[in-house]
Amino acid sequence: MTNEPIPEMGGFDEASLDKAFAALEQQARADAAAIKGDEDVEAYRLQWLGRKQGRLNDVSSRWLKAAPAEAKKSLGQRFNALKTTVEQLLEQAAGSGPSDAALAAEAIDITLPGTRRLLGAEHPITRTMNEIVSVFAALGYSVGVGPEVETDFYNFESMNFPPGHPARDTQDTLVIANQDRRPLRDRLLLRTHTSPVQMRTMEKQPPPVRIVIPGKVHRNDAQDATHSPIFHQVEGLCVDTNITFSDLKGTLDHAMKALFGSSVKTRFFPSFFPFTEPSADVQISCIFCGGKGCRKCKQSGWIELLGCGMVDPAVFAFAAEKQPAYDPKKISGFAFGMGVERIAMMKYGISEIGSLFAGDMRFLNQFA
Repeated sequence: MTNEPIPEMGGFDEASLDKAFAALEQQARADAAAIKGDEDVEAYRLQWLGRKQGRLNDVSSRWLKAAPAEAKKSLGQRFNALKTTVEQLLEQAAGSGPSDAALAAEAIDITLPGTRRLLGAEHPITRTMNEIVSVFAALGYSVGVGPEVETDFYNFESMNFPPGHPARDTQDTLVIANQDRRPLRDRLLLRTHTSPVQMRTMEKQPPPVRIVIPGKVHRNDAQDATHSPIFHQVEGLCVDTNITFSDLKGTLDHAMKALFGSSVKTRFFPSFFPFTEPSADVQISCIFCGGKGCRKCKQSGWIELLGCGMVDPAVFAFAAEKQPAYDPKKISGFAFGMGVERIAMMKYGISEIGSLFAGDMRFLNQFA
């Protein structure tokens, strides 16, 4: 850009003024044509319109002050016209945008394929849990939730596992540390089943109750092909007047057919659970061989899938402490529970439970 100082005015007649201002305008246009970027625009503004060192400021200081009175009007008109021209040139340069070279460097080839954004999918555990819940939701069951860190009272005592009961040994419990000074019923642990939500629900609402309880549970189990210290359960509870074991059998038979197909059969075997009496293990006809006998069902034609039973009156007695309506002489109910991972492994042919928790995208992409 032009760095030459403003020359002294040789005369103030019309011809001299025209010649002097024409030369300045030519310089201004040449400097504007040399602008290539934002830095040049700012330099041009400071050079021509700067308040202290701008060329127009010099013109005002040198020419206007030195002009005789009769020439000031004519010189002022030419000065204003030059200033307007410089401002227009500056505005055009600032609004012209990046140069052709800059645009070429940032050009995008719109014929190239776009970046594909992969859509997420439900994890097989989540999908299986939602399928189970939806089956019971269609029967009028609502969903119950509760904390994963529970007290001994809700996890064991209220479920008819009194202190010292041998059934506690079947659930290797992970206990929160440094609670020896607390009463046993107030000590915290990671819940070993979702059954505590049954008691919490009964304490909050009188019968009738129909809930399913999906959630994560924790046990100190050694990791192998079919066991994990973290797994998921879906439990159910139905409480009302005149609930019978036949209602339980009909509900679970319908649920198994909804999950595995209408050809699946169910059968019940006597079992033991502290919170139900009588209790039963439920088996379904093998979904792989149709009940004929294969390696997966150990040639029996049946696969054990869940546990269930009629709610023990002792459990209702604990609920009645806060909700007197749970009088075991007037009401009855049933409960059941199933492992989500076991059902997911059956439905999707998964042989290792660890695959469900490894986070290997090559494995999970199969379910997308």
